[in-house]
Formats: sequence, structure tokens, C-alpha cells
Amino acid sequence: MRTGGPRIGWVAVTFATLALPASAQEQGWHYSPLDGEGDRATLGCAYNSTPQSFSCIAVRCEDDYTVGVHLHTSRPGGDAGRWRIDIDREAGFEVDAKADGAPYHAKLAGDVTEVIEAIKNGGVAYLDPKAGPELPTNGIPLSGSLHAINQALFFCAPRVPSVPDDGPTDGKDSAER
Repeated sequence: MRTGGPRIGWVAVTFATLALPASAQEQGWHYSPLDGEGDRATLGCAYNSTPQSFSCIAVRCEDDYTVGVHLHTSRPGGDAGRWRIDIDREAGFEVDAKADGAPYHAKLAGDVTEVIEAIKNGGVAYLDPKAGPELPTNGIPLSGSLHAINQALFFCAPRVPSVPDDGPTDGKDSAER
């Protein structure tokens, strides 16, 4: 009597393959699979990105609970320097990126609120380094970025101690009661 044989093996291989993590440089928006990132960051990579040739933007909850935007590319020489980020070839941002201790290559300096809003609501982002080699791939699809960024930043808020419950507040301090 046969009890499954090759079929069970095929099912096991299929489930094992589905359980593998996504490639760090996979096209589109997803949680960042880079070491130590977990669900604190989302990574959006350009069309046709591969582990050898990629251009990505990461939106990340930093250790101090601020929100950071990072560049992560396979460009020789790194990603620190002056960049232009164009969203839908309309909204353009001149930014400075500085190397930092995150697993990405460079973090945008200054207030990134407008950049994040444009990424969340745009169609395609284009990265343009102002000096050094051009990017190997470009055109980061922004479809799904709103959901991915909101998920990654959902818990990005400082934890505050709970306020002790001193009973009902009736506008009088304890001496007047």
C-alpha cells in the first residue's frame, strides 16, 4: 500500500520554498530582510533589481523613534553624497545622503517628511546621483509603498510610562476634597 511517496516530498519542497525570505533587492515594496531590520523598515527596489545590481529606498523607524529614509544601491563607491529624487518626474527633491550605522549605505539628512509623503502617494521614484557613477537600475515602483511604509512605521513611537490612576478628576486638588 502506498502512503503518498513523491507527492509528500513535492508538498514539503513547495512549503519550504515559500518559507524562504525575500531577496533584499527584490523589485517592489516589502519588509526589509536585511540583518536586524525585521518589521522596523520597508524597502522599495527598482524594476529589474537583482542581488548584484540594485537601487532601493528604505523607510525606517530609527533607534530614537524618528523616521529615516535611506538609499541602498549597488553603485560602486557607495551612496553618500548629493542626490536628486524625482517622484513621477514632477516632484523633485535635492538631498544629501550621509553614511551611518544602519545596514543601508546612506541616510538622507534633514527633514524627510515631504519625501516620504511623495513616495507614499507617487507612481515611480527615480534616483539621480549628482556625482560619481550612474545607477545600474532605476525607476522604483511606488505601488504598495503607502501600505508598506504605514505598516513598518505603525509602532514607531516612543514608549511613554503609563500615568498612575489617582482616581476621578473633578477639577479639585486633593486638599479641597
